[in-house]
Amino acid sequence: MRENGLESVFMTMRPTLQRFIAARGAGADADDLLQEMWVRVTAAQPGPIADPSAYLYRMADNLLLDRWRSDMRRRRRDDQWTEAIGGSRSDISEQPSPERVLLARERLQIVERMLADLGDRTAYIFRRYRIDGVSQRDIALTMGISLSAVEKHLQKAYRALVDISISTDADFATGRRRAIEGASDAAE
Repeated sequence: MRENGLESVFMTMRPTLQRFIAARGAGADADDLLQEMWVRVTAAQPGPIADPSAYLYRMADNLLLDRWRSDMRRRRRDDQWTEAIGGSRSDISEQPSPERVLLARERLQIVERMLADLGDRTAYIFRRYRIDGVSQRDIALTMGISLSAVEKHLQKAYRALVDISISTDADFATGRRRAIEGASDAAE
């Protein structure tokens, strides 16, 4: 079969080959592997091929095997590099960065001020429900108020939290924008 014949068989079988490759674990890489197959098909030396479909399936299988071997070599190389520098992947700290700790503390202070501004009863109900995990019904029984009153206090707290989230996100975005603009002004 001539080169043009193999190309036409490839084009006819393309959807089938794509499913074949994807079914064998290529997933999102199926299109890349098909492109690589196309390059190889168009570069193939002319010569007779007895069964072009079997040839294409074998080519796809070989490309999958090559990709798997490459991934294994990369993982092995990464592991060796990690060991060579005296660490391991388990050495990566699970602790938050100091910046994240500071941001979390600032947000906590903002929430604490918000709860204080909402009043003692709303703050107490919010803490009992969200932090202590007490059910709304138990809070209502303990405080001697209706379940709907507990729900209203929680809604009040949630609305305030949403407002805080929106304003702090906007403040962060504004501060970030100013920092970027300041950096670009300094560069000029």
